[in-house]
Amino acid sequence: MKTIDGQTLKKLLISASNNLFNHYPEVDALNVFPVPDGDTGINMNLTMTSGANEISSINENDCFLIAKTFARGLLMGARGNSGVITSQIFRGFSSILEGVEQIDAVTLADAFRAGSDTAYKAVMRPVEGTILTVIRESSVALKQQVKEGMSIERALEILLKEANSSLNRTPELLPILKEVGVVDSGGTGLVRIIEGMYLASIGQFVSRDDKNVNGSSVAAMAASAMDEEEFGYCTEFIMSLGPDSVKKIFNQTRFTNWLNSHGNSLVVVKDDDIVKVHVHTLTPGEVLNYAQQYGEFLKLKIENMTEQHHALADGAKVEPHVDLVKEETPDKAEEDDINKDLPSDTIKNAIIAVSSGEGISAYFKELGVTYIVSGGQTMNPSSEDFLAAIRKINAENIFILPNNSNIVMAASQAADIASDEGKNVFVIPSKTVPQGIVAAMSIDAESDDAEENMRNMRYSLKNVKSGEVTFSIRDCELNGIQIHKDDFIGIFEKEIVVGTQDKFECLFSLVEKMLDDESAILTVFLGEDVKREDFVSTKKLIEERYPDLNIDIKEGKQNVYSFLVSVE
Repeated sequence: MKTIDGQTLKKLLISASNNLFNHYPEVDALNVFPVPDGDTGINMNLTMTSGANEISSINENDCFLIAKTFARGLLMGARGNSGVITSQIFRGFSSILEGVEQIDAVTLADAFRAGSDTAYKAVMRPVEGTILTVIRESSVALKQQVKEGMSIERALEILLKEANSSLNRTPELLPILKEVGVVDSGGTGLVRIIEGMYLASIGQFVSRDDKNVNGSSVAAMAASAMDEEEFGYCTEFIMSLGPDSVKKIFNQTRFTNWLNSHGNSLVVVKDDDIVKVHVHTLTPGEVLNYAQQYGEFLKLKIENMTEQHHALADGAKVEPHVDLVKEETPDKAEEDDINKDLPSDTIKNAIIAVSSGEGISAYFKELGVTYIVSGGQTMNPSSEDFLAAIRKINAENIFILPNNSNIVMAASQAADIASDEGKNVFVIPSKTVPQGIVAAMSIDAESDDAEENMRNMRYSLKNVKSGEVTFSIRDCELNGIQIHKDDFIGIFEKEIVVGTQDKFECLFSLVEKMLDDESAILTVFLGEDVKREDFVSTKKLIEERYPDLNIDIKEGKQNVYSFLVSVE
């Protein structure tokens, strides 16, 4: 085909989103660090899904309307740096299409080239060997090769070929990729997006099918699309986790995300080694098979709500549903609960902070943080999450603490949108929870000078060193350190410096590497996997080993990271 209209463009974009969905676990697996928080794939998937959902019901044939709406959906749903960059690519892509009724190959090449330019402008310090390189090199190559009268199929074939070639070169541009032996994860996600568009153009539209995601042949889209007319099965169970020797290590965020993609009305409650789940799904067997990877069922109940609905409609008597799992508070409800006492009157300065642990959230509140956004390394908040928080706060100035390097861009994108709405929002680029804490301590809540507050908060980030202890998900060697699967690893300022089998030994080795002659304050946040009885003993051991330091041990209750360490 020489040209495409708006509905064909919609088909290409939805196919692209579906293709990424079908392959996002392999994108996650390309994380260069062997830590259990590789989330590039899920971030890009959720971003693209947000865009696809926005255009799915548009029946108009306006190419610009389709592209602009898709880009807007990406913008609001953008998570993580890779998701934000993806949203910027399609923002630039859409800008070329205003007034365009039919897209030809030359216009398509111009659109992708504009997408590359827009993405680069959105990143303060572009790094080569990443998704940025892949979109730049592939779009430049297409622009050089495209000719009048070329088919759309051929143009996308060229773009895909060049994107793959660029992706294969990323290890030569980014040494860490070469050391680990992988290509860039964000670039891989982009290749899957382009591949989805190309396949749709040659009549091979990609449908969402999670057989490539979890070994099943049933599309997750069927479950996630379930509405009030498709009641499905009310699936509830109580499960005992472990043992870790034969079961996968449980990560509540990833567990919840997977269930969310297979149903709705979800409740996940974890209490020590017990997990309670309530979900409405069309595929209860898949849900149970997935859950059983992490433990064994103590109680289980499945009810066919569709049949109940039909029976009621026919006047039959149906036993009332009794919840096995009560609607206890999941993460989002916890967020609502901790933010329930927002100031009703306008205040001068407010702080929004990202937190992934109940204890950390409570501590941020003690420091005067106005609003907590749930999220962190394994689940980055979207731009829309930040925007929703901003809109709930009555303040002259709002300061956002992302507390993660992969969340800064989404926060900045939300701040830009909020500024167009008349809000005065500043993003303090805190990349760790310790940085967020010192920044929150540095604000003058009563000051009229927002710029001075911003400068003080930014400057404070330099006064703290950050470390964390987590576990390895694979065997590898980094920085000369041999690491085995399930070892505990100590990370100091984004560099792995310790690898050992014992989490406490890992903590002490990490602290040793973080301390210097000027160190005065040591703070350790204990993760949810550190038992309560270990709290006192850990504090005692640290105090004995470092008697000259001001030591503060807190229950952070964060997942994934056994310890978060701050040195000032």
